[in-house]
Amino acid sequence: MRPIRPTLAAASLAAVLALTATACGPSEDNAGDKPSAPASQSSDGAFTIPDDLKDRLKEHGIDLDKWRDGEWKNWDRDKWLREAQDFVNPIIEDLWDPDRMRDAEKPPAEPVAPDISGDEGVTDPTPAPVDAVPVKAPYHSSAAEAGKVFFDGPQGSMVCSATVVKDPANPGKSNMVWTAGHCVHAGKSGGWYRNIAFVPSYNDAAQPTSALEKAPKEEIAPYGVWWGDWAQTSEKWISEGAATGGQGAPHDYAVIHVTPEKGGSGKSLEETVGAALPVEFNAPAVPEIATMKATGYPAAPPYDGQKLFQCADRPGRLSLGAEQPTMYRIGCTMTGGSSGGGWVAAGADGKPALVSNTSIGPVTAGWLAGPRLGKDAQGIYEAVSKKFAGR
Repeated sequence: MRPIRPTLAAASLAAVLALTATACGPSEDNAGDKPSAPASQSSDGAFTIPDDLKDRLKEHGIDLDKWRDGEWKNWDRDKWLREAQDFVNPIIEDLWDPDRMRDAEKPPAEPVAPDISGDEGVTDPTPAPVDAVPVKAPYHSSAAEAGKVFFDGPQGSMVCSATVVKDPANPGKSNMVWTAGHCVHAGKSGGWYRNIAFVPSYNDAAQPTSALEKAPKEEIAPYGVWWGDWAQTSEKWISEGAATGGQGAPHDYAVIHVTPEKGGSGKSLEETVGAALPVEFNAPAVPEIATMKATGYPAAPPYDGQKLFQCADRPGRLSLGAEQPTMYRIGCTMTGGSSGGGWVAAGADGKPALVSNTSIGPVTAGWLAGPRLGKDAQGIYEAVSKKFAGR
């Protein structure tokens, strides 16, 4: 399964802009940091960019006008790595138009080898492939919390999947999205991806690709485009993540805080789509879980990334090393593009909860593996929630 990687985004003077501090793990040093003052909204609905944010962008060598006009496409490695200390994702209105969203089918990395060798921890037998089944349309009625992530990297526009999750600091009004770490950050080989945006219920009516060429944006993105104004992933993914997952795969998770591209009605993402899943950080042991359901938009052949699919299977265990947390593994034929999609199982209270996300899978597309969510993942989740508490 290809991991998808994070980038920087550009903005116009009429667009929202947020500059965040280093998106690293849930350390005590950064857990309480606040983002810079967000862009303010005037009575006519337009957004203005605070002068301090403009100044801080200039410190990174980013001129807003040039960035908006295409400077974000500069992927000079040294420059990209210098910028990696901050997550910078200014909105570029209408960048993600229907054509650009439809054409963004590239998963961000290479699949892993068919068999994982050298395991030193507990690994169960390779599961039998489970055919992915189409989610019943409209998706909003079947999986309202699911959506698609779009972003740009050095190799072009890329895609992942993601899930709307609850925000402890803003009950019923969450703007938080759960995905894979490789969908926001390139790991040890690079920095944050650019132009990261989330589209809930992408292609809600499950239209065929041929019909999408003429479909208006309201049909492709019926609940709008939501740009990331903050992203946080694990320190392990940033330092160890690789194109095939690497040793960072057991820590391959991320939280994106989003804001509507054009201001919207003032409603949160959760209020807009009418759903958000709780996150379970202490799921039962593998033998106690009867089934896990993975959801995503697979984009690598034989899929094209335009429709939502699901796999359900009893999970097994996959270990990449005795020193690494054991991952969940299920049989599933979904391919790259489904990365980041949520895995749902019964939580401690018996109700559906997000317990993992798609991280890696083999070239043969017979199974998927996802991280076990523990204290590190919980720390990231709570840190993002606290940063936007009361907003």
